[in-house]
Amino acid sequence: MDFDMLGFSPRLTARLAQLGLNDPTPIQTKAIPHAMNGRDVLGLAQTGTGKTAAFGLPLIHALSRDRLPAAPKTVKSLILAPTRELARQIMDSLRSFSGDALSIGLVVGGASPNNQVRMLHRGLDILVATPGRLIDMLDRKAVSLGQTHYLVLDEADQMLDLGFIHALRRIAPLLPKDRQTMLFSATMPKQMAELSQDYLTDPVRIDVSPPGRAAEKVAQSVHFVAQSEKVALIIELLDAHRDERALVFARTKHGAERLMKQLTHAGFSAASIHGNKSQNQRDRALLAFRQNETRVLVATDVAARGIDIPGVGFVYNFDLPNVPENYVHRIGRTARAGASGRAVALCSADEMGELRAIEKVLGERVRIAGGTEWAPARPDRDAARKPNGGRRRRPQQGRARKARVA
Repeated sequence: MDFDMLGFSPRLTARLAQLGLNDPTPIQTKAIPHAMNGRDVLGLAQTGTGKTAAFGLPLIHALSRDRLPAAPKTVKSLILAPTRELARQIMDSLRSFSGDALSIGLVVGGASPNNQVRMLHRGLDILVATPGRLIDMLDRKAVSLGQTHYLVLDEADQMLDLGFIHALRRIAPLLPKDRQTMLFSATMPKQMAELSQDYLTDPVRIDVSPPGRAAEKVAQSVHFVAQSEKVALIIELLDAHRDERALVFARTKHGAERLMKQLTHAGFSAASIHGNKSQNQRDRALLAFRQNETRVLVATDVAARGIDIPGVGFVYNFDLPNVPENYVHRIGRTARAGASGRAVALCSADEMGELRAIEKVLGERVRIAGGTEWAPARPDRDAARKPNGGRRRRPQQGRARKARVA
């Protein structure tokens, strides 16, 4: 099947051909026909599988047939995304698909609210927004959702992780009950099932990838290393491929900033992206990384689903995530568009629980590339009698093996 067979207008089909888009991905092939028929859609697929086009193309097709302009302070369709980066990425993709046929705007934090108020006053065909800033615009009475007949929730599970459920409960009732709703997610936790029941009507469920399945072309490995030795090891590993782009994930904002400075001091062209950065700083860091001016980007999970940059050869988990599914999202930043990539995890003794949880989600063990696997902690009853908390001392062999790792 190709895009010609999906029923799009000749103008949209021609636009896709100009962009070199001829063959739809599995999520697009399965979701688009139902979306074109006006059905509510619950789509489950990994990041990087083409979900934006799966909901964006039917939306553009439907809106292009309605040539009445949006009334001031109204939007015909609303797309909610968990992060600024993902929201901007969605907007850029939709603009490339539609050309100048539709008015598409962006409402996210970190940008001038006054400019956003002025943009919304003109009315929009498509509004892409993060929930928090949209609430702000609603409080300012800058926009009404009473004429919004299309709602898309993208990376909905991440919105739940970031605590946006209360914002969703406030936003959704403001839309007409007679609307089309599409929800796309990488995982299907229990709360996600409840969310779909609340906001979707008789949805078609599209599941093209089992939860927790990593991209096939990502070669995964783990190094067992003491927390105090992680910086030295990642410098050693990065030094082996200075000319390739690498994305490094840290657990906290402060940790990401500190690691970026350590890598810069070690001679790497590095930048960081996290919640303490302004939107302009985040945009500049992403642009420099995209254009190969920066070879190492240190990020927190806030950016895990918003970075779609071809050619990222390596993803490093400097800190293992507390939520095992986030590991899959992190390593999905490499091996994009059919390319191959490598995902390297650095695991300290305190992170063995996180590693085991990740392996359970993956359904397989991660290959050991260096160090010796940490011994499990002793039972609590033994820990009470041990001055070191009951944890076995780190084997000397692990220290020796780490020194030989290339």
